[in-house]
Amino acid sequence: MRKIISLLMVLAFLFMVAGCTQYGARGGGVGGAVGGVAGALLDRSNPWRGGVIGAVLGAIAGATLTEVSSQASREAVRTDRPVEYRTTDGRGVYQAYPLDYDEKTKCHKVQERAWEDGKLIKDQIKEVCEGEKREKKY
Repeated sequence: MRKIISLLMVLAFLFMVAGCTQYGARGGGVGGAVGGVAGALLDRSNPWRGGVIGAVLGAIAGATLTEVSSQASREAVRTDRPVEYRTTDGRGVYQAYPLDYDEKTKCHKVQERAWEDGKLIKDQIKEVCEGEKREKKY
């Protein structure tokens, strides 16, 4: 039974990573690595089980956080207004502020800030660029 559960968790992780964007895959990879190490250290009786469970949960959390960040940045650019997301318990706050636009690169700069329990844990500026869709025409 344990082997089946472990296999299902690994498959769920692989499907999740396969469906991620490059940005989300990076967050999922970092979250999976951190979660795997933490899980292995916390489950002393069976570190493999703890590592697998921690990796799956960490990957899901990491990919989710990067997707929220990406979505908020795109929304701030689209509306040209600050965007704020809060967790239901109010402990986590994420904000994205549109800054400026570079006509040459077609990229918008967005300042991202995140708080947890009133502490600033993230403050960075990133670019959101406009993509151009190209199709082969026959």
